[in-house]
Amino acid sequence: MMTKQLFPLALGGLGIGTTEFVIMGLLPDVANDINITIPVAGHLISAYAFGVVIGAPILVALSAKFPPKNVLITFMILFTFFNFLSTIAPDYNTLMMARFFSGLPHGAFFGVGTVVAAKLAKEGKAAQAIASMFTGLTLANLAMVPIVTYIGHHYHWRYAFGIVSLIGILTIVCLYKYLPKQEVLRTVTFKEELEFFKTIKAWHILLIVAIGFGGLFAWFSYIAPLLIHVSNFDEGNVSYLMIVAGAGMVVGNILGGNLADKKNPIKVSIFLLSSMVIALNLVFFFSSIQIISIILTFICGALAMSIGAPINMIMLNSAKHSAMLGAAFLQAAFNVANSLGAFFGGIPLFWGLDYNYPSLVGAFMALIGAILCTIFLKKYNFKG
Repeated sequence: MMTKQLFPLALGGLGIGTTEFVIMGLLPDVANDINITIPVAGHLISAYAFGVVIGAPILVALSAKFPPKNVLITFMILFTFFNFLSTIAPDYNTLMMARFFSGLPHGAFFGVGTVVAAKLAKEGKAAQAIASMFTGLTLANLAMVPIVTYIGHHYHWRYAFGIVSLIGILTIVCLYKYLPKQEVLRTVTFKEELEFFKTIKAWHILLIVAIGFGGLFAWFSYIAPLLIHVSNFDEGNVSYLMIVAGAGMVVGNILGGNLADKKNPIKVSIFLLSSMVIALNLVFFFSSIQIISIILTFICGALAMSIGAPINMIMLNSAKHSAMLGAAFLQAAFNVANSLGAFFGGIPLFWGLDYNYPSLVGAFMALIGAILCTIFLKKYNFKG
């Protein structure tokens, strides 16, 4: 249900998704150019993630008393400026600072954008509107990241961030031109907004994301060596297989939005996380068969994004007076899930086990997420 009004939010998601993930494929190029090791270059990924976690609640808190259109444009100006700084950063320290500051608006943009998208939606279509905003994020993984990675690798890695900056400029123009003006979204004081986050219910939702969604990152963080060493694909084919995962994410994003509008979002989340448990177990047992490995790559990619819209609806319906802050905290939780999934998924590899074992860890994390959702449903009698 992409509309002209929602398009600027999706475009912003495209830029954000591109800058978040493109650095992973360009680490060797960055390391070689500025004379650092690849592990040290990996800290640039952590710097961005740290910026997301820090920036989401702080920027939402500072901006909630202003009209959302102005806020989103300001966030995208910051995003564009610091990505441009990455293109001209003369050394590692400057680049590290640029990556941290470019991460600050990430969660805040999606936090405000989630509430704006829901308010722009027709009756009963809020989850689909939110999913439309995240379409940009899925398209980044499907097409933009591979294209920009190719350009950055074959020409210069700095061009990648230049392209992201251009997407940022285009987003600013589209936000100004197409996003309608809305009243200030905050209806209570910031202190009253924080009251929800003093409750177990708020942290229960965030824990579902951090643990349950972390299961997918336990698989996705090590997908390249899984495909090469377990599925025995040629290293040169991995980039094409990543497009399969990206296509799954596009489909999953649409599926999650539709399901969350038609069914109770917490029951949808239980179903999706349970499906994730099954899929990741299948990855563990059958990834050595190439055709099955390709199918599972698509399915796991779909499940990776399908949970986004339902969990956002759970937060919006639970945090009535803290919707923006809740949506922003969710983005922080997704980045925590990224870190936890990569960390716990790497433990079997540390002990010398094969690259299909992270998916087994991921299945266990997804199972905990499904159990947490079931407890949430019963404890709060959540209707959606």
